[in-house]
Amino acid sequence: MKPLIVTCPTCAKKIEYSVENKNRPFCSDRCKLIDLGEWASESYKIPVKNVEFDTSSNDKAGDEIPESED
Repeated sequence: MKPLIVTCPTCAKKIEYSVENKNRPFCSDRCKLIDLGEWASESYKIPVKNVEFDTSSNDKAGDEIPESED
């Protein structure tokens, strides 16, 4: 079976994706830390839809135990 070759997300170097590579999918500790720094500095963001919450209500959803229907 051919080894799986992937591209390092940081430097674009071609590497073998295997259990022997402790940095996978990165090629090195350096590339892994660069990527972590990008997330920490919020250069990378996961897009989310803005959801507005109604905070004016005193509704405590889930706080009450529903009555059983006997």
